[in-house]
This record gives sequence, C-alpha cells and structure tokens, in this order.
Amino acid sequence: MGGALAQRIGGWVDETGRFFALAMDVAVRLPRRPWRPQEVARQTWFVCSVTLFPALLLTLSFGLVIGLQVYNITRQFGAESAQGAAMVLAIVREAGPLGTTFMLAAAGGTAITADLGARTVRDEIAAMQVMSIDPIHRLVVPRVLGCAISALLLTGMVIVGGIAGGYFYAVVIKGSNGGAFLDGFTVLARMPDLYLALVKGFVFGIVAALISAWKGLYAKGGPGGVGKAVNNGVVLTILALVVVNMILTFGYLALVPDAIQ
Repeated sequence: MGGALAQRIGGWVDETGRFFALAMDVAVRLPRRPWRPQEVARQTWFVCSVTLFPALLLTLSFGLVIGLQVYNITRQFGAESAQGAAMVLAIVREAGPLGTTFMLAAAGGTAITADLGARTVRDEIAAMQVMSIDPIHRLVVPRVLGCAISALLLTGMVIVGGIAGGYFYAVVIKGSNGGAFLDGFTVLARMPDLYLALVKGFVFGIVAALISAWKGLYAKGGPGGVGKAVNNGVVLTILALVVVNMILTFGYLALVPDAIQ
C-alpha cells in the first residue's frame, strides 16, 4: 500500500517536472531563430476556426443565464438600471476569457494533443531528434503562440457575444430600458477590466497549449494512449485554468481599486 502510494507520488512529481521543463524550454526557444510566422499564422487560423463558433454559443448562453439572474435580483431591489453594470462585469472579467479558453482546450487543445501524441507513438519525435531537428522549436512553439494569439482575439469577440446575449434577454425579452442598460456599463466596469480580460485570454491560451503539448509529447501506449492523453489534457487544462484565473483575479483586485469606493 505504502509502496504504491510512494510510486504514484513519484510519478506525479516526475510528470509535473516534465511540464515545467517543457514550459521553460518553450520560453527559451521563443526568441530563437528561425522564426516561423507562417506556421504561427496557420496555427492561429486553425484554432480560431474550430473555437470561435462553439465559444460564441457558450458565452451567448452564459449571457442569457446571467441576464436572467441579474434581472431577477435587480428587479427585487428596484435597481433595473444596474443590469448593464452587473452584466458587463461578469462577462468581461470572468465568463468571456474562461468560456473562450474552455472551448479552446476542448477543440484546439485536443487537436494539439492528438497530433503530437500520434507523432510520439510513431517515433516521429525521436526521429526528429536523431536528425538534430528540435521538435519543441519546430512543433510546440508555433502552437503555443497560435493558441495565445487566438485566445486573445477570440476573447474580445466572445465578450461582445455574451453582452449581446444579456442585452437580448434584458431589453428585447423583458423590455428593460436599452439606454439605461448601456449606460450601466460604465458604473462598475472600466478599461482595466477589459485589459484584464485580454491578459487572461492570452495567459489562458499559453497554459492550454502547454498542457496539450505536454500530454501529447509524453503520450505512450499506442492509439489508446493518445486517446487517454487527450482526455487527461482537457481535464487538466480546465483545472489549471480555474487556478490561474483565481490568481490573476486576486492579483488584479489587490492592485486595482474598486470603481465605487
């Protein structure tokens, strides 16, 4: 029993060390030439193409649900004019970046893990190393940059979609005042909140890509092992994003004072 537990802890420590080693390897190779802007653009387009539509649907539904809850609460307190303020705060700070990257992990991240995992089990990664081709610089760095840029771009689009969902519910369905809804945006939300959302999206994209690449590069056990790596990668990415989101949010709230003192 004790030996099995120690073996599991040792395996977990080893896997964690591999992840941070991969993160450091990517950081070291980012400024290294040759740069491959065409490959980065290709990866960015691929991730955006598979992520945008489901991310918009997810955040639009978030906007509708948040709009429902906010409407019920503000109506009870007679503060319907605060709907826009509460909506934009929830969508911009939290739902937009997280919804984008959850879909990015489920769509783009799984593709990265499956691609690198298939290359690993077919010994293509080992063959590249034998030929003195750096697989991290050639394969991982463009995917990390592509995911980070995609998450940054998609976060803004998804925020607009989420706010549109809340506006549709509050103004079109429930008949609230559209001008008051839009004017409420500036009551609690400020430009630093938008900057926070974009920074979150960029960081989340890096985290999702690193975890996906890590699980793919160390996949083993043939096609079944690749499938397991894909599943584990999605779960670990979502858990990691929740933790990173808490750290970034707490740090932001500690550094930036509230809009209403």
